[in-house]
Amino acid sequence: MRIGELARAVGTTARALRHYEQAGLISSERAPNGYRVYDEQAAVRVRNIRYLLAAGLTLDDVRVFLPCLDGDVAAAPPSGKGLRVALERLAILNERIAVQTEARDRLEAALREKTGDRIRPVA
Repeated sequence: MRIGELARAVGTTARALRHYEQAGLISSERAPNGYRVYDEQAAVRVRNIRYLLAAGLTLDDVRVFLPCLDGDVAAAPPSGKGLRVALERLAILNERIAVQTEARDRLEAALREKTGDRIRPVA
């Protein structure tokens, strides 16, 4: 299938597919006219990539899962390396959330001080 067909089949964009290909996560053949052509298994692989990205992993993190991207990633037992990557990403996300929460709390306190505790959401 061509790139547009694959993008529609998995609910993403051709740009995202080219990005995954550039990252080495998917591959295609070239038709005589230069168009990218993907096999049917590419849809499974892209769905798995999107599943892992939606879980909070990065494309670099997803590379660890290359050996199992053609199967059912969600149902497969996790590997030790996969668990390590996921736990490291969770720690990074938790740290970012903590930093953002602190910033929000400081801003809210400053606004409460300046407005006499009358904070109203901006529409």
